[in-house]
Amino acid sequence: MPHEWLPPDGDSHRLHLWPYRSLPRRGMAGFLAGTALCIVVPLLGLIGTPVLWGLLPFLLATLWAIWWALEKSFRDAEIVEEMEITPTLVTLVRHGPRGKRQDWQANPHWVRLTLHATGGPVPQYLTLKGEGREVELGAFLTEAERRQLAAEITERLRPLGQGR
Repeated sequence: MPHEWLPPDGDSHRLHLWPYRSLPRRGMAGFLAGTALCIVVPLLGLIGTPVLWGLLPFLLATLWAIWWALEKSFRDAEIVEEMEITPTLVTLVRHGPRGKRQDWQANPHWVRLTLHATGGPVPQYLTLKGEGREVELGAFLTEAERRQLAAEITERLRPLGQGR
């Protein structure tokens, strides 16, 4: 599961969440090399002909477009959510793509964690509510991962007064 609880620091519990990546950077390089090879092999018979020069710009543009799309996907998935639970404050910081940062904090006694089975943008929609705001948590997680995460967070909030 793409989340981890860091070792407790006194009364503080810290959580890091990140999206799952099925294609690492090294895999991306391999995919591009394989694609380039699949494009080049049929062209071997065209070496020395003007047809090769006519096709070459389009083939290079195709490789560039694949590289660009994969890079954009990597940049858009640079999301990290950091949650810290202390006896006096629950803080959630979301570091989004292109450096966008969103902060939320509330008193743990009044924080309400809700797992919406239906009615949210996705099944098992997980939200934290407090200080008059409701924020989404782990939008990039699967349904099962959000259920498990809700149980883990509830376990850590319960001793601090959140029993709902």
